[in-house]
Amino acid sequence: MNERIKEIAKQAHEDVIRNTPSFLVTRELYQQKLAELIVAECIAQCEKNADHEWLGSGSKLSAFNIKEHFGVEK
Repeated sequence: MNERIKEIAKQAHEDVIRNTPSFLVTRELYQQKLAELIVAECIAQCEKNADHEWLGSGSKLSAFNIKEHFGVEK
């Protein structure tokens, strides 16, 4: 697993533990938070690299497409 994924997994764990009463912490809650953080990272990378030729505005892969596909409202 790459280092960034490990960092995101650790952040998801810490966020869930910090923001959820212990009796409500579940694997599903952790998995949901991890997925949210990974999607947010993908969106951030698309936005950061939007001007690159390989991911230009005409590309099918864009932050907008990722947000739409995953139903991200933020």
